[in-house]
Amino acid sequence: MDKDCIFCKILKGEIPSAKVYEDDNVYAFLDIGPVNKGHALVIPKEHHETVMDMPDELLCSLAVAAKKTCSAVMEATSADGVNLQMSNYKAAGQLVPHAHFHVIPRFEGDGFKHWAQGKYEEGEMDQYKEKIAKLFK
Repeated sequence: MDKDCIFCKILKGEIPSAKVYEDDNVYAFLDIGPVNKGHALVIPKEHHETVMDMPDELLCSLAVAAKKTCSAVMEATSADGVNLQMSNYKAAGQLVPHAHFHVIPRFEGDGFKHWAQGKYEEGEMDQYKEKIAKLFK
């Protein structure tokens, strides 16, 4: 646990939360600033800043809990769809440096926008493919 982390404070009971799910490794609760009502956060109980910092076994537990949360949120809110989203590091929009998934119920015409799509110039896709693919071990 990180003593300054708001999510760790929630896990320690120092800050109240609206818990929707809990198991040995994961805790899920409603976001206090929801995109749509029913928007939940799914966090590991261990403090890890990003998905890249988490042990694989914990990430598997987190993903399974996120899947369960998606189903429960969709059913409870009668949503038309659901976004499962994770930002890693401030530049990507991560506001709390504790790994977490957002489970956002979506409704036709709800106004929530996605990012604009870019494009590759001639040959760039192959360059990025090679740079990325060679880093897998």
